[in-house]
Amino acid sequence: MHKKLAPTPPMGWNSWDCYGAAVNEEQLLANADYMAKHLKDYGWEYVVCDIQWSEPTADSFYYHHFAELCMDEYSRLIPSVERFPSSADGKGFKPIADYIHSLGLKFGIHIMRGIPRQAAHRNTKIKCEGVTARDIAKPSSVCLWNPDMYGVQTEKKGAQEYYDSIFELYASWGVDYIKCDDIANTEIFPHDPYSARKEIEMIRKAIDNCGRDMVLSLSPGPAPVWEHEHLAANANMWRMTGDFWDEWEKLHAMFERCYVWQEYVQPGAWPDCDMLPIGRIQLTEELPQYRNRYTRFTHDEQITMMTLWGIFRSPLMIGAEMRENDEFTLSLLQNRELIDMLKNSSGARQFKREETDGKGEIIWTSKGENCKYVALFNTDDKEREIIFDITDIAVGGAEYVVWDMWAHKEHAATKDTFAAKVNSHGAKLFKITLK
Repeated sequence: MHKKLAPTPPMGWNSWDCYGAAVNEEQLLANADYMAKHLKDYGWEYVVCDIQWSEPTADSFYYHHFAELCMDEYSRLIPSVERFPSSADGKGFKPIADYIHSLGLKFGIHIMRGIPRQAAHRNTKIKCEGVTARDIAKPSSVCLWNPDMYGVQTEKKGAQEYYDSIFELYASWGVDYIKCDDIANTEIFPHDPYSARKEIEMIRKAIDNCGRDMVLSLSPGPAPVWEHEHLAANANMWRMTGDFWDEWEKLHAMFERCYVWQEYVQPGAWPDCDMLPIGRIQLTEELPQYRNRYTRFTHDEQITMMTLWGIFRSPLMIGAEMRENDEFTLSLLQNRELIDMLKNSSGARQFKREETDGKGEIIWTSKGENCKYVALFNTDDKEREIIFDITDIAVGGAEYVVWDMWAHKEHAATKDTFAAKVNSHGAKLFKITLK
């Protein structure tokens, strides 16, 4: 039943790319206001507070290992009042969720799998009679990049009850979306590449029991493609990759990841290419070469990213501090034709890939309602003319309209073919319909 919660790829904004571990209430709500004003009418709806919202001292992209976290009497993390002042007096994220809902949007939070390390060390109680945090914690199961949490001993009494209790809390706050971290990466535990399988199932059960609909996203990747059935049975989206940043090599590598996952894209269960590192990002980064900058992707590379994410039907999560979007960035996010393809197409496939040493051309196709989509990608370091034979995807001899979805105009074509000059690292996206 959870698949009905995401019949099309979720679209929203996440605080990580711009604020890392340090996002606060003002920044969160200001981006929600921006989305409501500029993007809601285009289908964007989720506003997601990423990691470390329970840490009072979080101030950059980096984690303060073993920092004190805010926690309630049942070993459940709660927002830091220092960063989220409306959470005072036990209100948690409810005031923020209520405000975001008042804008016609939805609210999401990031969590780490497991139970807080500090709860296990202090042997605090959980919402299960006769059981403490230490009884269910699994100290040998620790995230490699953030030691805040221990995994849980899934076979122990109290483990499911603990997960049930945190989602009961999130439901009371009005949370609509959960990004669960340290749970899908096959490279973290090479001896046991899907060791969090049972915890994924427990989270699924806890959401189902909490009385509130919540979309479930699993991070980080790469998630194992051979576990596609288990992932789809428990989550709405899961990462195909590690953290994606604005580097051409990472974008180029995404073509292979999309190709591997193309058979398993389905309504309600979406392989996820990760966030869109566009606009102004990394405002709280400590390293000067990365701090408070606009994306390093060229305009053509940004169009390539949006085109691939769109035709593949990946979830779309904006990484920018949206208040500083320039006209070009906003144009990427307000392309109704791209968003219509994202929501209503099917059967995306890599049609062709011809490259030498990673340079050449790639073509993807998909089906729409009474139309076909064709994406032409140039992975070369110079402009290329790419030719497409319409008869490969449609009836030969018929006359077609070829519509350029980025230029928003008709593109010249013969009865059977069309050609397009594509900039280096760029893309062209076309909608093909019968005349």
